[in-house]
Amino acid sequence: SKSSTAKLNDGHSIPLLGLGVYLTPQGDVCHHAVLSALNEGYRHIDTAALYRNEEDVGKAIRDSGIAREQVYVTTKLWDSDHGYEATIKAFDKSLKKLRLDYVDLYLIHSPNPGKKKRLETWRAFEDLQSQGKIRSIGQSIEFVDVI
Repeated sequence: SKSSTAKLNDGHSIPLLGLGVYLTPQGDVCHHAVLSALNEGYRHIDTAALYRNEEDVGKAIRDSGIAREQVYVTTKLWDSDHGYEATIKAFDKSLKKLRLDYVDLYLIHSPNPGKKKRLETWRAFEDLQSQGKIRSIGQSIEFVDVI
């Protein structure tokens, strides 16, 4: 069902059904898709810095009239933004585009930059989580042995 969830390792729950907006054109198309999904009962929206539609996702959430805490938002850090400072800056940019106070799940899109930068990136994720800007953190596309 649209309300089914799974428990993450940190104790938070994630809706099993959601709308991903990869390759969804910016502007009215994305806004309408997200708004329609929310109106149909979807409560998980998955975007990323790479998709360039975070602004439309945030606007649709606000326009839906649904309380923010009822909509689960995932976004992702792009490969060129690894490293501690770059991660903080990229996250703040995503949060500003979404016009939200926090995201429910922030993911490393892919861990390409090497072990040292991956560790710096993860430390930034943990710091942002401890500040309450992110509820859950994780890795999107990769095998566990790389992390």
